[in-house]
Parts: sequence; C-alpha cells; structure tokens
Amino acid sequence: MPQGEQHVSYPYPAPGTVIMFTTVWCGYCRRLKHQLDGQGIVYDEVDIERRPEAADFVMSVNEGNYTVPTMLFPDGSTATNPSAAEVKARLHG
Repeated sequence: MPQGEQHVSYPYPAPGTVIMFTTVWCGYCRRLKHQLDGQGIVYDEVDIERRPEAADFVMSVNEGNYTVPTMLFPDGSTATNPSAAEVKARLHG
C-alpha cells in the first residue's frame, strides 16, 4: 500500500464465514459463488455498486481499484479473486 494510504474499515464477518464483495456483471464472482456453494462455504455477498461504503473498502485494499471478487475474512485479512480452495483453507486452515 502506498505510504499514507489508509484502509477503509468494514465490519468483519462472523467466524466461519466470509464476505464476498461483488458486482452483478462479474463473471469471476459468479464462478466463485458457484464453487463456494458446491463446497458448503458460507459467505455474505455485498454488491459494491449498491453499497458505496463497500466500494470504498474494496478500493482501499486493492491499490485504488474496484477489483471483484474481493473477500474479507473474520481475521480482517482480504484476498482478491481467490480460488475456492484458498477461501476454504483460510477459513478452516
């Protein structure tokens, strides 16, 4: 992160769940949701085009870019366009 840039805060998800920041047109988001559903991984979906505070958070953790899917984990860490295996490992690791 560039010097002086700050992360925008966003409420962390409950233990064992993840927040997935998405848009309705994102093909990578649809694919990841399908994979997570198939593995029984619980997530809350947040559309960054409908939630300005979510868009600000995503931009703050992606070097100023609105990159989706971006995941927020219960420990406050994030991942951009992760695989379902990475999400599962970070949740249940």
